[in-house]
Amino acid sequence: MNRDDHPLIRMDNVTKVFFTEEVETHALSGIHLEIKNGEYVSIAGPSGCGKSTLLSILGLLDSPTEGSYWLDSKPVEGLKMSERARYRNRGIGFIFQSFNLIGDLTVYENVELPLTYRGMRAAERKQRVNEALEKVGMAHRAKHLPSQLSGGQQQRVAVARAVVGQPLILLADEPTGNLDSRNSEAVMDLLSDLHKGGATICMVTHDSRYCRHADRTIHLFDGRVVEESVEVG
Repeated sequence: MNRDDHPLIRMDNVTKVFFTEEVETHALSGIHLEIKNGEYVSIAGPSGCGKSTLLSILGLLDSPTEGSYWLDSKPVEGLKMSERARYRNRGIGFIFQSFNLIGDLTVYENVELPLTYRGMRAAERKQRVNEALEKVGMAHRAKHLPSQLSGGQQQRVAVARAVVGQPLILLADEPTGNLDSRNSEAVMDLLSDLHKGGATICMVTHDSRYCRHADRTIHLFDGRVVEESVEVG
């Protein structure tokens, strides 16, 4: 894991263009971005400004049309598909707006799944899963199915699944989008606690209220960085 002064994430002049039937859509234009180890960064802006496209590139789910991206001091553009998949499994924890839990697996099994893909021993998996569920206050629901949980509880399980593999960075895409205000604040407090514990977090949000939880906020508009603000206090 990156422990030196180099940024954990660095983007240089990243551009993303989508081509459809002779139409070019410039989703991102000339993005420069650095995120240091242990930092909490929010990416804010209105719908359609390029936030989710940027997060997809950060999470190795998509590739830039132009520009360079380094993750943990390694250039991403040269990675094979299998190497990208390995990085996603081991280095990146995803938290989605729609939770993305598997309905016929228990809470425990949902959190365990990314570790199973790694081929981790059962004893170590059990310890990691129990620790992650304790961290998000969901250990008492380990045997329940997602359908037996509230939306806020499902998102807590999704956070546990994201952190169980001890990733380099957590990527949260509108993590409060499907929650009411009380559960939204609870999830934001949980992310803040994880950050205080040393987690590096990059969160996309269209709600400026939640940017205050981050160390700094990058504001996007029409695929460009238009402002950067640092939280004080």
